[in-house]
Amino acid sequence: MDYKKSNAPGSTITRDMMELCADTGNIYETVSIIGKRANQISVEIKSDLSKKLQEFASYTDNLEEVFENREQIEISRYYEKLPKPNLIAAQEYLEGKVYYRNPAKEKEKLQ
Repeated sequence: MDYKKSNAPGSTITRDMMELCADTGNIYETVSIIGKRANQISVEIKSDLSKKLQEFASYTDNLEEVFENREQIEISRYYEKLPKPNLIAAQEYLEGKVYYRNPAKEKEKLQ
């Protein structure tokens, strides 16, 4: 997923707590949902970055060979400029793009 195209803000913004918990009715459950999604996004971004930087890995033992690779620097800058995973997750939650379920509540409905 291309997170640069996400319309998440680049910096932290103030959110209306009542708007956030409108779906679940519980702010703690909402924060838990957003936090778990942020962890998923973080893992995905980290694996993408690792795959791209793997191409530049040098397996020689010579410590004198220190060089700067422009492509590697550009890739690192790209990932540094991305919105933080928690901001992306909060935006996805507000847009209704996050699927979640609570097995405890589903069990209560069946009884």
